[in-house]
Amino acid sequence: MNAKRKAVFFDIDGTLIDTVNFKLTMTPAVRGAIEQLREAGHYAFIASGRPYLFLNPELRKGLFDGFVLMNGASVWLHGKNIASHTLSKDKVREILRLVKGTPDIEYVFERGDSVCIRQEFQKFLAFYDSLTIDTSAFTREESDSLAGVCKMEFFSETPGMHGVADQLLALPGLTGVTAWEQRFVELYAANVSKGTGIENVLSALGIDRADSYAFGDGLNDIEMMDTVGHALVMGNGIPELKKHAESVVPPVSADGVAYGILHEILNKK
Repeated sequence: MNAKRKAVFFDIDGTLIDTVNFKLTMTPAVRGAIEQLREAGHYAFIASGRPYLFLNPELRKGLFDGFVLMNGASVWLHGKNIASHTLSKDKVREILRLVKGTPDIEYVFERGDSVCIRQEFQKFLAFYDSLTIDTSAFTREESDSLAGVCKMEFFSETPGMHGVADQLLALPGLTGVTAWEQRFVELYAANVSKGTGIENVLSALGIDRADSYAFGDGLNDIEMMDTVGHALVMGNGIPELKKHAESVVPPVSADGVAYGILHEILNKK
């Protein structure tokens, strides 16, 4: 195993960028610390619930060695897809039977290299625009989009989505996360997580778990923290995640990632 080089995994929202305060790009301090990490010979990876098309341009090119995306459903290393976990067409049809008869639920299909949303789902599109996600590359036709779906997202203005949110999360073989009183749901295969995606990367690189680190703040980061050797939780992280922390670094608003890289990984004063 390669014990000299370290692999570091970064959540995006609430970790690399401050979405609460709508600061949607990395600060110079955070970006500079990641550059120092790479210059020291270590690997840097995004580990996010987002699909590739949801990544801002600064996250796509040059700074990272790869991506653990859609909570581990799609894993990329040096530009090559090394793991992909898709939902069966029958499972996607089962999901659609629940949501299509319910008013005001909008949804998207997310695959390894594409995102599909119906043109009439303008509220969801406006939500993505508010996060500076470029929706121009999304496909608008639902036909033939049942194949290769890694993850789906759902949006409603009604808390609980008229009870559909709980029904989605109860479907066999699926898991997910919710936000904003269950007006937002992410749904993906139960046998994948950021943790399984990280295992794919460590295996491919020959890096021991003891030489792996992760930064995160949310519920979908728990498996990631339990997989790596060193769990660095943001100061703004949820209390449940902090129970899994080796160390709690400053919040995203205080450049916690930069602090963690310099003091916890590179051991700089």
